[in-house]
Amino acid sequence: MINKYITATFLAVASIGNISSQNVRPVPKLVVNIAIDQLRTDYIEAFIPYYSEGGIKKLLRNGAVYSNAQYMFSPVDRASSIASISTGTSPSSNGITGFRWLNKNTLIPVNCVDDNSYEGIFTKEGASPKNIITTTINDELKIATEGDAIVYSIALERDAAVIGGGHAADGALWFNKDNKCWCSSKYYFKKAPSWLESYNLLYANNFTEDNVNANITNVALECVNSCGMGTDDITDMLSLTYSVKIPVKKINKQQLQNTYIQLDKELEKLISKLESKIGINNLLFVVTSTGYCDEKEINYEKYRIPSGTFYINRTANLLNMYLGAIYGQDKYIESCFYNQIFLNLRQIELKRINISDLLSRAQSFLIQNSGIKNVFTSNDLMLYGDKNDSKLRNWYNPDNCGDLIIEVSPGWKLLNEDTKQQYVSKGNAIPFPVIFYGTGIKHEELITPVTIDRIAPTIAKIIRIRAPNACSALPLY
Repeated sequence: MINKYITATFLAVASIGNISSQNVRPVPKLVVNIAIDQLRTDYIEAFIPYYSEGGIKKLLRNGAVYSNAQYMFSPVDRASSIASISTGTSPSSNGITGFRWLNKNTLIPVNCVDDNSYEGIFTKEGASPKNIITTTINDELKIATEGDAIVYSIALERDAAVIGGGHAADGALWFNKDNKCWCSSKYYFKKAPSWLESYNLLYANNFTEDNVNANITNVALECVNSCGMGTDDITDMLSLTYSVKIPVKKINKQQLQNTYIQLDKELEKLISKLESKIGINNLLFVVTSTGYCDEKEINYEKYRIPSGTFYINRTANLLNMYLGAIYGQDKYIESCFYNQIFLNLRQIELKRINISDLLSRAQSFLIQNSGIKNVFTSNDLMLYGDKNDSKLRNWYNPDNCGDLIIEVSPGWKLLNEDTKQQYVSKGNAIPFPVIFYGTGIKHEELITPVTIDRIAPTIAKIIRIRAPNACSALPLY
């Protein structure tokens, strides 16, 4: 009787084990993490009748589709969005507040991936991911596999390629329009890989401005084949940045339609080629947008809508005079960069002026100007912020942001006459999706709002590694 009980118990446990093992999602051999610059849900839907069956339609019909995605911070651009996708965090944590920022030491604008310590390969521009101050999902994959995973990032633009790759990538490739070559940095290679040299020799003159995404697809497939990605049981990662960006002056319905149809063709080609080579059961595709969109400047005055221009350079000079009347004549304003004012903190410290008091006075002065909706100080954003400015606080990083941040009123434009920089506050959200398609993914359509920082921990869970080290967001499933 006892033996029968033991046998029955053993069979029950074994049965549970079998059921459990059947429900375990297989780990993909290759993850293809795709960011599409300026992709919008409304435009995706508008041109659905023109798509093939194997591209965007395939992703929408077979993938887990989160149609209401958003970024946790504002403002958003290509560099900051890709950094957020990669790190599972906001700029306040990962350090990438935008494509460019003002170097506080030199007061010169710098690119977020500038690094003269490393020479360029097929380019004069050096680059590295040193300004990303956290790990990325690609870094964590390298750590988990003790360097055995193959990790590449490919984009037309240098910032997208380098940030998409992270610190530990085997390579980041971007396109040099001057010599029509795919290029990189000696941060990744001592010299160009032989496959890249051969590719440039064969296809340097094949670059087409009419369909820039075709160039990305072709070099991505060459990279997968030449590097042996997805050929063993160690997960590899390929980060790609496509684009549906159209020059503002050329934006019209026909141009938008052509651009989305071309994107669809490239996604179809990428998916079909990789499925044929590696198998859908060994692949995971993740597709999302950079979450912003360049738009034509609107002449609000023509439609009798309240509008105007706020001149930040003039106002900064007046602010300096105002502070001089209070604290004594001096140079209190160091510089302006878009909607940010940088204070001369060294001089303020030398004069032993209470910085909190000065910031408060400056804020009160600025808020009185026409066209100003709000003014935030560094203290507001670092110490006292509330939920009404949470997106700005998530964006703000004291290492490369100004001391005073100006938000202009809707319809108003901020202009710096000295640098010709323009800035328009955008309160309207851009609709865009997050799509997971591949091994173990069941088709779902979810309208629940999700934030972009949940992509990295979701990928981490699927491939069974740790999420990036500053990521506190939960996986989507």
